[in-house]
Amino acid sequence: MAIPVRPRLISRLAVVTGGGSGIGRAVCQRLAAEGASLVVADQAVESANQTLESLSHDHRGQEHMVAEVDVSNRSSVENLVHSIHRRYFQPPSVCVNAAGITQDEFLMKMEEEDFDKVIRVNLKGTFLVTQAVSKAMVAAGVPKGSIVTVGSIVGKVGNIGQVNYVASKAGVQGITRTAAKELSRFGIRCNCVLPGFITTPMTEKVPEKVISKMVAFVPLGRMGDPTEVADVCAFLASDDSSYVTGSCIEVTGGLFIG
Repeated sequence: MAIPVRPRLISRLAVVTGGGSGIGRAVCQRLAAEGASLVVADQAVESANQTLESLSHDHRGQEHMVAEVDVSNRSSVENLVHSIHRRYFQPPSVCVNAAGITQDEFLMKMEEEDFDKVIRVNLKGTFLVTQAVSKAMVAAGVPKGSIVTVGSIVGKVGNIGQVNYVASKAGVQGITRTAAKELSRFGIRCNCVLPGFITTPMTEKVPEKVISKMVAFVPLGRMGDPTEVADVCAFLASDDSSYVTGSCIEVTGGLFIG
């Protein structure tokens, strides 16, 4: 039997990039279940619409929408923020940066374009969205802003065959900590979630024998579920984490303890 979700985000407006699938979709579903109105932002509009159809409307005043965005493009990100303001007459008070891609290859074989592509989406995209949303929050005087970035545990410890992804996610942690220091005077909190091995469309491409080897290193003995990452994002979005900023919280099942 599912445990009822306590509605901590009633009357809050949230935007989630990468909301069309994986962790982003789970975050949208969790925040909506807690009462927030959701902007499901993704470059894949069809997937974003599928997320939209799955969202709760159980709380009064909830109004969800889909927005197409290329997080690596400044104009696209600015259009996202403008479209939110036109629809809701306010900026979001919660932003979750969950958009991300992989282009895996060993260091000595990786093409420059594959390195650049991952940096543009994962790192530059996080910067552009965080910058645009925080500007809108400050201009509107949002009293309780919360920006959550989705990093990765490999950004902290490294990973074979993912030099571009690791570099991007290490950078996401740096952006988050710096943003937390700069934006705290405006009442905006910034925190980072570091997922470990999570079952998502990204990991579906990984061979089963590789998955088995990965799970062997996880003390809890299993892959994580996107909902378990979403639980932490919801905590960071809510007032339950009102004295938490600049933190990087691992959601890894104990991977790399110590």
